Amino acid sequence: MSSRTLTVNESLYQYLQSVSVREVPLLAELRAETAGQPLATMQISPEQGQFMALLITLMQAKRALELGVFTGYSSLAIALALPADGQLVACDVSEEYTRIARRYWQKAGVSDKITLHLGPALETLERLLAQGETFDFAFIDADKSSYNDYYEGCLQLIRPGGLIVIDNVLWSGKVADDQIQDNRTRSLRALNENSIEMNASCSVCYQWETV
Repeated sequence: MSSRTLTVNESLYQYLQSVSVREVPLLAELRAETAGQPLATMQISPEQGQFMALLITLMQAKRALELGVFTGYSSLAIALALPADGQLVACDVSEEYTRIARRYWQKAGVSDKITLHLGPALETLERLLAQGETFDFAFIDADKSSYNDYYEGCLQLIRPGGLIVIDNVLWSGKVADDQIQDNRTRSLRALNENSIEMNASCSVCYQWETV
Protein backbone atom coordinates (compact mmCIF):
# COMPACT_ATOMS: atom_id res chain seq x y z
CA MET A 1 0.00 0.00 0.00
CA SER A 2 1.34 3.40 -0.96
CA SER A 3 1.42 6.27 1.54
CA ARG A 4 0.92 8.77 -1.29
CA THR A 5 -2.11 9.62 -3.40
CA LEU A 6 -2.16 7.69 -6.66
CA THR A 7 -1.42 9.74 -9.77
CA VAL A 8 -4.41 9.59 -12.10
CA ASN A 9 -3.44 9.47 -15.77
CA GLU A 10 -5.95 9.77 -18.62
CA SER A 11 -6.59 6.03 -19.03
CA LEU A 12 -7.13 5.52 -15.29
CA TYR A 13 -9.37 8.60 -15.16
CA GLN A 14 -11.55 7.24 -17.97
CA TYR A 15 -11.72 3.87 -16.22
CA LEU A 16 -12.77 5.47 -12.93
CA GLN A 17 -15.49 7.40 -14.72
CA SER A 18 -16.77 4.28 -16.45
CA VAL A 19 -17.15 2.28 -13.23
CA SER A 20 -18.12 4.95 -10.70
CA VAL A 21 -19.93 7.92 -12.27
CA ARG A 22 -23.71 7.63 -12.46
CA GLU A 23 -24.63 10.86 -14.20
CA VAL A 24 -28.33 11.46 -14.79
CA PRO A 25 -29.18 12.17 -18.46
CA LEU A 26 -30.04 15.84 -17.88
CA LEU A 27 -26.68 16.52 -16.23
CA ALA A 28 -24.94 14.82 -19.14
CA GLU A 29 -26.95 16.94 -21.56
CA LEU A 30 -25.96 20.13 -19.76
CA ARG A 31 -22.33 19.09 -19.68
CA ALA A 32 -22.42 18.43 -23.45
CA GLU A 33 -23.98 21.84 -24.15
CA THR A 34 -21.45 23.58 -21.92
CA ALA A 35 -18.59 21.91 -23.78
CA GLY A 36 -19.36 24.22 -26.70
CA GLN A 37 -18.96 27.38 -24.62
CA PRO A 38 -15.74 29.46 -24.77
CA LEU A 39 -15.15 28.99 -21.02
CA ALA A 40 -16.16 25.33 -20.89
CA THR A 41 -13.20 24.41 -18.67
CA MET A 42 -14.84 26.32 -15.80
CA GLN A 43 -17.40 23.54 -15.40
CA ILE A 44 -16.84 20.97 -12.69
CA SER A 45 -16.42 17.32 -13.63
CA PRO A 46 -19.24 14.76 -13.31
CA GLU A 47 -17.47 12.94 -10.48
CA GLN A 48 -17.25 16.18 -8.53
CA GLY A 49 -20.96 16.77 -8.94
CA GLN A 50 -21.66 13.21 -7.84
CA PHE A 51 -19.37 13.58 -4.83
CA MET A 52 -21.10 16.79 -3.71
CA ALA A 53 -24.47 15.10 -4.08
CA LEU A 54 -23.22 12.25 -1.87
CA LEU A 55 -21.99 14.68 0.78
CA ILE A 56 -25.30 16.54 0.81
CA THR A 57 -27.24 13.27 1.11
CA LEU A 58 -25.02 11.92 3.90
CA MET A 59 -25.20 15.10 5.97
CA GLN A 60 -28.93 15.50 5.26
CA ALA A 61 -28.39 19.08 4.18
CA LYS A 62 -31.46 21.21 3.48
CA ARG A 63 -29.94 24.64 2.83
CA ALA A 64 -27.03 25.10 0.46
CA LEU A 65 -25.05 28.10 -0.79
CA GLU A 66 -23.15 28.29 -4.07
CA LEU A 67 -20.71 30.99 -5.17
CA GLY A 68 -20.15 30.66 -8.91
CA VAL A 69 -22.90 29.12 -11.05
CA PHE A 70 -21.63 29.28 -14.66
CA THR A 71 -24.06 27.16 -16.72
CA GLY A 72 -25.52 25.49 -13.65
CA TYR A 73 -24.04 21.98 -13.58
CA SER A 74 -23.01 22.14 -9.91
CA SER A 75 -26.27 23.91 -8.99
CA LEU A 76 -28.29 21.18 -10.67
CA ALA A 77 -26.29 18.40 -8.99
CA ILE A 78 -26.80 20.05 -5.59
CA ALA A 79 -30.51 20.77 -6.11
CA LEU A 80 -31.21 17.21 -7.25
CA ALA A 81 -29.57 15.91 -4.06
CA LEU A 82 -31.47 18.24 -1.74
CA PRO A 83 -34.77 17.01 -0.26
CA ALA A 84 -38.09 18.28 -1.59
CA ASP A 85 -38.10 21.14 0.91
CA GLY A 86 -34.41 21.94 0.37
CA GLN A 87 -33.16 25.31 -0.86
CA LEU A 88 -30.07 26.45 -2.75
CA VAL A 89 -28.97 30.08 -2.84
CA ALA A 90 -26.83 30.51 -5.97
CA CYS A 91 -24.63 33.55 -6.71
CA ASP A 92 -23.18 34.64 -10.04
CA VAL A 93 -22.57 37.78 -12.13
CA SER A 94 -23.34 36.41 -15.61
CA GLU A 95 -26.87 36.71 -16.90
CA GLU A 96 -25.79 35.01 -20.14
CA TYR A 97 -24.47 31.80 -18.59
CA THR A 98 -27.06 31.57 -15.84
CA ARG A 99 -29.75 31.76 -18.52
CA ILE A 100 -28.56 28.31 -19.58
CA ALA A 101 -28.60 27.21 -15.95
CA ARG A 102 -32.16 28.39 -15.45
CA ARG A 103 -33.31 26.43 -18.48
CA TYR A 104 -31.91 23.19 -17.10
CA TRP A 105 -33.19 23.85 -13.59
CA GLN A 106 -36.64 24.22 -15.11
CA LYS A 107 -36.30 21.04 -17.17
CA ALA A 108 -35.22 19.11 -14.07
CA GLY A 109 -38.12 20.43 -12.02
CA VAL A 110 -35.86 21.97 -9.36
CA SER A 111 -36.15 25.67 -10.18
CA ASP A 112 -38.38 26.17 -7.14
CA LYS A 113 -35.49 24.99 -4.96
CA ILE A 114 -33.01 27.54 -6.33
CA THR A 115 -32.81 31.27 -5.64
CA LEU A 116 -30.37 32.98 -7.99
CA HIS A 117 -28.68 36.24 -7.00
CA LEU A 118 -27.10 38.09 -9.92
CA GLY A 119 -24.43 40.49 -8.69
CA PRO A 120 -21.17 40.57 -6.70
CA ALA A 121 -21.18 37.57 -4.38
CA LEU A 122 -19.62 39.46 -1.47
CA GLU A 123 -22.58 41.83 -1.46
CA THR A 124 -24.96 38.87 -1.45
CA LEU A 125 -23.06 37.28 1.44
CA GLU A 126 -23.36 40.51 3.42
CA ARG A 127 -27.12 40.62 2.84
CA LEU A 128 -27.56 36.98 3.82
CA LEU A 129 -25.57 37.57 6.99
CA ALA A 130 -27.63 40.68 7.84
CA GLN A 131 -30.81 38.63 7.35
CA GLY A 132 -29.56 35.99 9.80
CA GLU A 133 -29.44 33.22 7.19
CA THR A 134 -27.66 29.95 7.93
CA PHE A 135 -26.62 27.10 5.65
CA ASP A 136 -25.64 23.45 5.96
CA PHE A 137 -23.41 23.35 2.90
CA ALA A 138 -21.46 25.86 0.79
CA PHE A 139 -19.60 25.48 -2.50
CA ILE A 140 -17.06 28.12 -3.56
CA ASP A 141 -16.10 28.17 -7.24
CA ALA A 142 -16.00 31.81 -8.36
CA ASP A 143 -13.26 34.38 -9.08
CA LYS A 144 -10.09 33.15 -7.40
CA SER A 145 -8.83 36.56 -6.27
CA SER A 146 -11.76 36.81 -3.84
CA TYR A 147 -11.61 33.24 -2.52
CA ASN A 148 -10.35 34.22 0.93
CA ASP A 149 -13.15 36.75 1.35
CA TYR A 150 -15.69 34.20 0.16
CA TYR A 151 -14.33 31.65 2.60
CA GLU A 152 -14.53 33.99 5.56
CA GLY A 153 -18.03 35.05 4.55
CA CYS A 154 -19.17 31.44 4.31
CA LEU A 155 -17.67 30.68 7.73
CA GLN A 156 -20.12 33.16 9.23
CA LEU A 157 -23.08 31.64 7.38
CA ILE A 158 -22.40 27.93 7.81
CA ARG A 159 -24.00 26.20 10.76
CA PRO A 160 -21.91 24.25 13.32
CA GLY A 161 -21.13 20.89 11.77
CA GLY A 162 -21.75 22.22 8.26
CA LEU A 163 -19.45 21.83 5.29
CA ILE A 164 -17.60 24.20 2.97
CA VAL A 165 -16.34 22.77 -0.32
CA ILE A 166 -13.80 24.83 -2.27
CA ASP A 167 -12.71 24.19 -5.86
CA ASN A 168 -9.31 24.86 -7.47
CA VAL A 169 -7.27 25.12 -4.27
CA LEU A 170 -4.28 23.30 -5.81
CA TRP A 171 -4.57 25.35 -9.03
CA SER A 172 -3.05 22.58 -11.18
CA GLY A 173 0.01 22.54 -8.91
CA LYS A 174 0.77 26.25 -9.28
CA VAL A 175 0.30 26.92 -5.56
CA ALA A 176 3.37 24.76 -4.85
CA ASP A 177 5.59 26.61 -7.34
CA ASP A 178 7.18 29.69 -5.76
CA GLN A 179 8.14 30.96 -9.19
CA ILE A 180 4.46 31.60 -9.97
CA GLN A 181 3.36 34.84 -8.36
CA ASP A 182 0.27 35.99 -10.25
CA ASN A 183 -2.60 37.43 -8.22
CA ARG A 184 -4.91 34.39 -8.44
CA THR A 185 -2.21 31.94 -7.41
CA ARG A 186 -1.12 34.09 -4.48
CA SER A 187 -4.75 34.44 -3.40
CA LEU A 188 -5.20 30.67 -3.42
CA ARG A 189 -2.03 30.21 -1.37
CA ALA A 190 -3.35 32.72 1.16
CA LEU A 191 -6.66 30.88 1.31
CA ASN A 192 -4.97 27.53 1.93
CA GLU A 193 -2.87 28.98 4.75
CA ASN A 194 -5.86 30.80 6.22
CA SER A 195 -8.10 27.73 6.16
CA ILE A 196 -5.52 25.78 8.17
CA GLU A 197 -5.20 28.54 10.75
CA MET A 198 -8.97 28.96 11.04
CA ASN A 199 -9.92 25.28 11.03
CA ALA A 200 -10.55 25.29 14.78
CA SER A 201 -13.40 27.75 14.30
CA CYS A 202 -14.58 26.22 11.02
CA SER A 203 -17.20 23.49 11.25
CA VAL A 204 -15.77 21.34 8.46
CA CYS A 205 -13.77 22.35 5.42
CA TYR A 206 -13.15 20.14 2.41
CA GLN A 207 -11.04 21.31 -0.51
CA TRP A 208 -10.46 19.72 -3.91
CA GLU A 209 -8.96 20.43 -7.28
CA THR A 210 -10.42 20.58 -10.75
CA VAL A 211 -7.89 19.38 -13.33
